[in-house]
Amino acid sequence: MQHFLGRAERAQREGFITMPAGASAYDFYLQVQQLDPGNTQAAAGIQILVMQLVERARDALRQRSFGEVNSLLNRADEIAPGNPLSKEVRDQLQREQTRARQDVTLDGPGAQTVTLPVKELGARSDTMVEMLNAIAQRIREHQLRVVIVARSDAEGRWIYSQLRQAVPGYRVRGDIKLGNPPRLLLQKNP
Repeated sequence: MQHFLGRAERAQREGFITMPAGASAYDFYLQVQQLDPGNTQAAAGIQILVMQLVERARDALRQRSFGEVNSLLNRADEIAPGNPLSKEVRDQLQREQTRARQDVTLDGPGAQTVTLPVKELGARSDTMVEMLNAIAQRIREHQLRVVIVARSDAEGRWIYSQLRQAVPGYRVRGDIKLGNPPRLLLQKNP
């Protein structure tokens, strides 16, 4: 039994949570449970596997990788059906998907989407600064609100700071959302 527990812990450290079949941490913990159904180490190990999958799902959710979130949560549910951690993240996923659909509706009539070139944005190039400067002038001139869709919070804050610096004394109204591809959604202020 100690042999299987040791192999389970090694597989877990190496990231083999449920794959490959027959040589994953989950499979080794199951073998321990078959030999000793009340084994607390195996039960705790399986719970840790679920927690790792759920944590990875949370990370994917922060990046708005909805497909990956679903895949990770499905694996967690296979290991421990009805796990409250999975349910909590699944509820968060549904809320984020609703927000993402709302982002799409922001593209509708009365709104304009400006896609930001990934390479220029990543380099924070002069060309990108000039582009954001021109957009900021338009925001001020037409009293627009901006939704900044950025790949990270830091990227979103940098974009916002460039817009603010381009129009001193004017308060740029907007919000930052995580998403990909990076873009600006310009809307009339209500």
